[in-house]
Formats: sequence, structure tokens, C-alpha cells
Amino acid sequence: MAAHRRSAHRKPKQRPLTGSAARTAATLALAGAATAGSVTGAGAAPAEPAPTATQVRAKVDRLYHDAEVATEKYNGAKEEAATATRAVDALADEAARRTARLNTARHALGSLATAQYRSGTLDPAVQLALSSDPDAYLQGASYLDRAGDRQNGLLRGIRRQVSQITRVKARADQETERLAARRAELREHRTAIRTKLADARKLLDTLTADERAAYERAADARHGGGPSHADRSAGRAPVAAPNSRAAQAIAFAHGAIGKPYVWGATGPNSFDCSGLTQAAWKAAGVSLPRTTYTQINAGARVPRSQLAPGDLVFFYSGISHVGLYIGGGQMIHAPRPGAPVRIAPVDEMPFAGATRVA
Repeated sequence: MAAHRRSAHRKPKQRPLTGSAARTAATLALAGAATAGSVTGAGAAPAEPAPTATQVRAKVDRLYHDAEVATEKYNGAKEEAATATRAVDALADEAARRTARLNTARHALGSLATAQYRSGTLDPAVQLALSSDPDAYLQGASYLDRAGDRQNGLLRGIRRQVSQITRVKARADQETERLAARRAELREHRTAIRTKLADARKLLDTLTADERAAYERAADARHGGGPSHADRSAGRAPVAAPNSRAAQAIAFAHGAIGKPYVWGATGPNSFDCSGLTQAAWKAAGVSLPRTTYTQINAGARVPRSQLAPGDLVFFYSGISHVGLYIGGGQMIHAPRPGAPVRIAPVDEMPFAGATRVA
């Protein structure tokens, strides 16, 4: 009887789940665990703090700098694309001229072959035997030999023209591929610039009006801003330029003070940094390459201690910014989006080198 009571109170043995029942149970268990974990995690994970005004300003500065780096790469790709376009056009013109000459040679050869076909000459020995005037025949035979030489010359010329046209078209294909690659680079750099500038504007929009004004004042101070420098007539005191060309370049840069910074612009109404220096020296009769990293090699390098008015001064390790030195530790440059062409101290940015153009 006792044994019977013990067996009655014993917990019945559960059978293991198999098949679809087992899979259903496992799925429910996992779902429950995930739900519990997400609830616990939602309560435990702290919200990411909003960036401080100082952090926003630092990130905006970095975005503007990155945009300027991308701008110089864009300028370089644009210049290379223009060169490739001119090469493709020149090769197309050359191919057209050579094709016209080839067609002329083919027409001449066709006319000669038609004339010979229509004349229907006999064997020379038979003609000589039947001729009543051997001297006249021999004179005519000499003409036929010369005609044969002319025909051979035309054939050689046609083969040469075909070979040259083939080479020209191969070069044109290479230049076309190069142009396509440069255009792809242009699109890539254009997208990078616009993205970085848009990100900078979004970050600036997170600042209060007072914080935004403080950022603009600090940025202006770093790049030489302020009422005295934003005015177009600022800094008009005579500058002891080493030569007349340097004086002309400086005069042009003074005339650009107050004009807006626009990436990719070379004037006359707006500029980016290398566009301004290129335009200034162009006004002095000197042709500079388009980008900062090519302009630095456009003249003789000079140490900072020997700077003279008219020298190009470069900044940052990647040579991504340039200004025109005007003496007294000052330069004229196009700083960044939102900041017009202005006079600024040279020591406000990391100095990378200087070049004397003329």
C-alpha cells in the first residue's frame, strides 16, 4: 500500500519532443530570450550623448579641409580631362585628314586602272612586230612603264596611309579610355565635395545661433577675417614686390578681395584657393598649372625666412591650400566656403612650403 502511494506521488516522466514540436519549442524559447534581452538592453544601454559645440566645430573644420583636398583632386582631374579631350579631338581631325588623302589616292589608282583596262594593250613583242613606226611604239612603251611605276607608287602610298590611320585610331581609342577614366574621377571627387560640404552644413545647423556666430568668428580669425580685411580696398599700401610681374599678380589678388570662395572656380567673380593664384599670375602673363600640388613645382622653392611678395605659399602636409604672399607675414587667399577672398597671416595654418614663380 505504501509502495502504491509512493508511485502515485512520483512525477510522471516526460517524453522528449521530436520533429516539428521540438523545432516549435526551440523557436519560442529563442524568441522569448531575445525579447527579454532586448528589454533588458533597452533599459541598460545609455543614449549616445550629443556632440558638444567644440566637437561640432572641430568636425566642421575637418570636413571643410577634406572638401578642399577633394577640390584640388577635382581640379586636377578636370585639367587632365580637358587635355584628354583636346587630344581626342586632335586625333579625330588627323584621322579625317588622312582618310581624305587615302580616298584621293584610291580614286587616282582607280582612274589609272580604268584607263589601262580600256586601252587593252597587246603583247609588246607583237606590237613591235606589227608597228609601222617602231620608234613611236618604243616611246609609247616607255610611257606604259612610267604608268606602271606610278601605279606602284599609288599602291605603296595607300598601304602607308592605311597603316598610319590604323595607328591614329589606336591612339584615339587610348585617349578616349583615358578621358572616360578622368570623367569618372571628376564624378567621384564632385560627389565627395558635395557630401562633405552638406555634412558640414548639417553639423552647423545643430549649433545655437550664439554657437554658430562664435564658430564663424573663430574661423574668420584663423583665416585672417575681420572688417579691415574683408573690405576690397584693404591692404592697399605699396608693397615692395621684387619685379613688375609679381606686382601685377599682387594687384590682381587685391582686386579679388571680398569675392566668394566657390570650389572649382578660377574667376573672375569667384575663386577657390589655387584658382585665385592661377588667375593672379595669369594677369601678370605667367601660366600656372591648376592645382596646389602642381603649382608648388611651378617655380624655385624658397625657405620661409626668404619669402618675397608674389611667392606662392602652401599649407598642410598634402599641399591642399595655397595663398599669394604680399609681405609682412601676410597673404591673400580664398579660405573656404562661406569665407570670401581676404588677407590673412601666413602662420595661421600649417606651413608646407613656398615657390617663387618669377
